Amino acid sequence: LFSKHYILAWSFTMEGKAQELDLSRLPSVPRDRTPLGKSLKLYLYLSVALVIILFLIITISICYWTHKKRKLTSEKVEEWEMDYPHRFPYRELYRATKGFKEELGKGGFGSVYKGVLPRSGMEVAVKKVSHSSKQGIREFVAEVSSLGRMRHRNLVQLQGWCRRGEELLLAYEFMPKGSLDSHIFGIRRKSLSWEQRFKIVKGIASGLLYLHEEWEQVVVHRDVKASNVLLDGDLNGRLGDFGLSRLYEHGTKPKTTKIVGSFGYMAPELSRTCKFTTSSDVYSYGALLLEMACGRRPIEPERPCDEMVLVELVHSLWKGGRILDAMDNKLGNSYVVEEAELVLKLGVLCSQAAPESRPNMRQLTQFLNGGASLQDLECHNIVIQDDPGMDQLIL
Repeated sequence: LFSKHYILAWSFTMEGKAQELDLSRLPSVPRDRTPLGKSLKLYLYLSVALVIILFLIITISICYWTHKKRKLTSEKVEEWEMDYPHRFPYRELYRATKGFKEELGKGGFGSVYKGVLPRSGMEVAVKKVSHSSKQGIREFVAEVSSLGRMRHRNLVQLQGWCRRGEELLLAYEFMPKGSLDSHIFGIRRKSLSWEQRFKIVKGIASGLLYLHEEWEQVVVHRDVKASNVLLDGDLNGRLGDFGLSRLYEHGTKPKTTKIVGSFGYMAPELSRTCKFTTSSDVYSYGALLLEMACGRRPIEPERPCDEMVLVELVHSLWKGGRILDAMDNKLGNSYVVEEAELVLKLGVLCSQAAPESRPNMRQLTQFLNGGASLQDLECHNIVIQDDPGMDQLIL
């Protein structure tokens, strides 16, 4: 630090009183022409310039991120899309999922993300599905819009949809307990009692009956399996992804042999007809029944040959009078014998090779609810394999 001092006048005497000074006649303080003044000005100019530069950087950054965010959420809505209800703006689903950050899982049709709709606060699961056929996606949107009007306690409710380029987004109500598959085969496999399992299979039967017979048109699910059964907060079974595999048929050639399905759940006639029906859904439901009762997959290649295919094992035990030996060991003896036998036998009935021999969903619902009996059924008359080695194909 330093300072400057100026002496403008003085009065001094060795003896007596010094002469008084006339302050009005004193000269003014001289202007500072030293480098110090220039330095202060330079600092001031630099500070102003720095503030301006920082302001420009901040402004440009805000503009850049705003443009980038708008680009991320931009969409080109074609005129035909406005003809279908239940359409969400892409920006709304992007915000709901916070930029698709929380992934719930991946399936055969795409990834699923958790989100909360900004307007209603409803929790949703948003599935992202990619498809390259414009014609196919347009036809599928028409179906999705129609399916969005479905209301049933055992179906996962479709809240809406969105298309962005070749990507289709489907917003479903969120199921807090996850998939049935994770409870049977995952880390939570001990959480389901027999009472809960039996309630779930009855609920899924009711949902399939609604799709097949009780809605305004017949809807074939095409991919009934444990991972497509979701559980709500009360562990009620909800069937999800109904009709989704239709997307992969729209826009393809009529003579294609590509079948969208899951190994172990596909009816044997699909290898010949390539046509899904309500009866093929029943076959898949039969595999689900056996999974629930036995606690294992429909086909497990690592097992001995006589135990590899679950339905063949259960059928063999039924013929030997030991059908309850197929029950899940984790249940111990904590199940209702009559209900367990019913589920196992219905699983075999649904797995018959001839589609016309399988019961329909109304009959299955009656059996499960006690409205019909299986007492007179002869297991020896059941054919579950008409062409060895061809009852299951990996397509």
